[in-house]
Amino acid sequence: MNRRVQGLDGRDWIVRAQMEWRRPATVEDFEHDVAGSPASGVAMLSVTLLLAVILVAWLPDGVVVPAWVVWGLLLIALFFPLRWVLNRPWGLVAETDGDPMGEHPPERWVGVVTGMFRVRGEVTKVAKTIQREGLPDFDGPLHPME
Repeated sequence: MNRRVQGLDGRDWIVRAQMEWRRPATVEDFEHDVAGSPASGVAMLSVTLLLAVILVAWLPDGVVVPAWVVWGLLLIALFFPLRWVLNRPWGLVAETDGDPMGEHPPERWVGVVTGMFRVRGEVTKVAKTIQREGLPDFDGPLHPME
């Protein structure tokens, strides 16, 4: 998701967001960042699929399964993957090359926004703030990089 914005001072800014596959490591998360591999998740998924296959294979011929049971099981099975996709962190970047006159140096502001629906609103908010004030908001998710 890219957006080109012209700031109040005439500089052209590019505001972009990109989905991150991993949460960025922060100081607060250091102690909890020791779960090395996804092996436990793969093992649980394998056991769940094996049990589902056994359940279907041992189902007697005369049993009629209502459609709402199938849809309910499908909804339960898709809940966590959908929640994972919708709550992924997005890297948000606003950067400019400066102005041709050399009055303002190049700038880069970086931040993280969690949630697929929230990131679109944050990109719009950052773009409007740049148009109105010339810089992203210091109280928002973006912080200047040196």
